[in-house]
Order: sequence, then structure tokens, then C-alpha cells
Amino acid sequence: MPYQIKVNGKQHTVDVDSDTPLLWVLRDNLGLTGTKFGCGISMCGACTVHLNGNAARSCVTPISSVGGAEVVTIEGLSPNGSHKVQQAWIAEDVPQCGYCQSGMIMAAAALLAHTPKPTDAQIDAAISNICRCGTYQRIRKAIHRAAA
Repeated sequence: MPYQIKVNGKQHTVDVDSDTPLLWVLRDNLGLTGTKFGCGISMCGACTVHLNGNAARSCVTPISSVGGAEVVTIEGLSPNGSHKVQQAWIAEDVPQCGYCQSGMIMAAAALLAHTPKPTDAQIDAAISNICRCGTYQRIRKAIHRAAA
């Protein structure tokens, strides 16, 4: 069945099954590979994108539930890496292996959009993404830098 979705400001038509996860539509149908597959069960957050400005795990979001929502991926957050969270990530030397980074950055950007000056407790509550390299202290520091 064809679905109309708006991704990074552009309208797309995709012909997929209704239960196809948004993650695979983004990666396989639209070629937007910045959103990563991690666990497939909404636990790790590598697949985090924005749906109408809210962080969402795309691996468990069926395309049929997206409707008219605005989807933003890491590619649409800032094509040239100038978003304040991306700049803070670089300044605080957050990435190690980098696999979780797109989802982590998307989660942090959504947090800051709703809570411009988050406390450590608010960051801990909002960022449930997993970083296998354990850069959580630098992640928190980068979020505070981006909020400044």
C-alpha cells in the first residue's frame, strides 16, 4: 500500500506493508542511512528520529502510524552539522565508535527543544539511549553546552 510521508521537509510516497518499521522505510526506501539499526526492540535508541519534534524510536514505529507527522532524521537536523547539539558533540569530543551518535543527537535535540535548560536529572530521564562506549559524562556535558 502506498503511504505519503514527509521526511526532512520533503514529501515522499513509499509502497510498503503497513507494519514496515519507519526505520526501514528511511534506510531502504529513502536511502537515509544516518538513522541506525541497533536492537529492533526500542531499547538502544540508535534509531531515534523526530516525529513532530518528539524523539521516537523508528525501529518500532510502523509506517501506518506516521500519518501526516513531520519526520526529521539526522540528515535533516542540519545537513552541514551546524545544529547546536552537533557542535557541542564535537566541542566535547563525545563520539568514540560513533554508532549511537545519530540517535543520541536526535534525542538530545528533542530534549532541548522541549526543555531548553535541562538539569542532570532531566537529561538522565530523557536520554535513555545506550552508548556502548560509555561516553555518558561527555554526552551530559555536551547537552549542557548546547543549552548554554
